Amino acid sequence: MPAYSSPIASKLPKVGTTIFTVMSKLAAEHNAINLSQGFPDFDCAPKLLELVDKYIHAGLNQYPPSAGIMALRERVVEKAAALYGATYDPEHEATIVPGATYGIFNAITAFVRPGDEVIMFEPTYDSYTPAVEVNGGKPVYVRLQYPDYSIDWQAVQRAITPKTRMIVINTPNNPTTSVFSAEDMRVFEGMLRNTNIIVVSDEVYEHLIYDGHQHQSVARFPGLAERSFVVSSFGKTYSVTGWKMGYVLAPKELMHEFRKVHQFNVFVTNGPLQYVLAEYMADPAAYLSLAAFYQQKRDFFLAHLEGSRLRVLPSRGTFFQNFAYDAVSDEKDTDLAVRLTKEKGLASIPLSAFYHDGHCDKVLRFCFAKSEQTLAKGAAILRSL
Repeated sequence: MPAYSSPIASKLPKVGTTIFTVMSKLAAEHNAINLSQGFPDFDCAPKLLELVDKYIHAGLNQYPPSAGIMALRERVVEKAAALYGATYDPEHEATIVPGATYGIFNAITAFVRPGDEVIMFEPTYDSYTPAVEVNGGKPVYVRLQYPDYSIDWQAVQRAITPKTRMIVINTPNNPTTSVFSAEDMRVFEGMLRNTNIIVVSDEVYEHLIYDGHQHQSVARFPGLAERSFVVSSFGKTYSVTGWKMGYVLAPKELMHEFRKVHQFNVFVTNGPLQYVLAEYMADPAAYLSLAAFYQQKRDFFLAHLEGSRLRVLPSRGTFFQNFAYDAVSDEKDTDLAVRLTKEKGLASIPLSAFYHDGHCDKVLRFCFAKSEQTLAKGAAILRSL
């Protein structure tokens, strides 16, 4: 086929291949242990597989309702009430979506117009900025404070202007593994009082939080809940990232606009899997036990790192562990990540990839959602540095 002859004015001229794709591809090419991309190397619960077989053969393979089957929306709403004391109407305020990234993109698309400003915290998950820019918005960055990645709320206040349309938050945070405290949320709530600013709260790691910390969903705080989209992930919660299943909660007025875009974007989300998840969610033990499960993996990984020259940065949430390598190398993190993959057989993610200007604190991120055998092998490589 002949090449398109007219010049293309890209809507995303600065966007290349995501760092996750780059590092996973490099890991495959060099047969390296892949602790870069965030997915488990173990399978989901056998019960989920049984339910998939059940509902695939139950004659439920046609279009479900656009917003999702009511049984699953009810389960999601029940969970929010039980965990966060939040009240959502499953008919008008809960939507099942094909993954959390989609939910975030859809919420941004529904509200951000050309010239609107969207505040986000850096290092920031890499899907947020393109979603803002492709809709004509302007990303405004507030840098989290290294090494604990705390929030400078005065900097957030300075970043708010009459053009601020939205603020995107992520707790537990990927890639920093930090979490918002209740005090953070109260400050945030007070700051937004008497504004029309919308919040998109990425809470996909809501159940992966450690050391006695408690997940502070925006749904807990009425002044935030009234203006917020809460986005979460079945994939992260149930170790089925390839299913690309998630959900969004929001007040009726916000969700009404969200669904306008949703119906012409994907229209529906996988039908049989919704029935699977609705039945599986009837027992909350599967998600309530996650924190202990993953904390054990984190602690196993760290125990096998004893003697390493890497500096451990606290992992309060997510299934990632960050290490500062300033005592090991003066290389830029992207260079070390590539060399570590090619020469040592271990793939990671450089945190500079999550800054718009490539800022580098010499930190690499590793995923510990892996078998103990995989984690022990990875730790042995890191001890050798």
